[in-house]
Amino acid sequence: MKLFLRSCLMTLFLLPALAHAGFEEGRHYLALPFPAQVETGDKIEVREFFWYGCPHCYVLEPALKSWLKKMPANAQFVRTPGTAPRWMIHGQAYYAFEAVGELEKLHGAFFKAVQEQPAAFNDEKAIAGFAANHGVDRKKFSEAFNSFGVRLKLEKAKQLNQDLNVSSVPAIVVDGKYLTTAAMAGGEGQMLKLLDDLIGKAAKERKKKPSKK
Repeated sequence: MKLFLRSCLMTLFLLPALAHAGFEEGRHYLALPFPAQVETGDKIEVREFFWYGCPHCYVLEPALKSWLKKMPANAQFVRTPGTAPRWMIHGQAYYAFEAVGELEKLHGAFFKAVQEQPAAFNDEKAIAGFAANHGVDRKKFSEAFNSFGVRLKLEKAKQLNQDLNVSSVPAIVVDGKYLTTAAMAGGEGQMLKLLDDLIGKAAKERKKKPSKK
């Protein structure tokens, strides 16, 4: 009898935990009131908003890289710089790295450099010097940094930040309509688990949409 009662009590204690084991809209993620059009075609878009000067973004990088290796096949990952006023110079750097074809090489290295020397890379000269130290022609980089194409992408990023109500980083938006952060999800590990759930949710919702004739 005592064993039975103990078992019942344990079940009662576990019920609340089990009830909250799943992720809840409004608590762990937000459904955006005005979804954005995605750029990934048939793939579910997973868009990270980040800033090179953000320590939380930097800490997230290793876990995010691991998750990307096993990301669902129906999803595609993209990055967008955060565009608060003092972050813009680093957003410009990101698109300049991309423009000279060295994004994969420079992204992680620049992240590390900015974290180690927070005040050292806040102007074009310093960023161009960083790129040159990593084998990029300084003149070529400066031309890209000040190019119309880079500035256009930066303006587009600024508009997207505004449209999706991104006010802090890191933030991740799934398929243009579900926004979450590590703080909302309950930690980095939980957020990455949530991304899998949101990708599945978005995929099901896409299937429900009537096909256009």
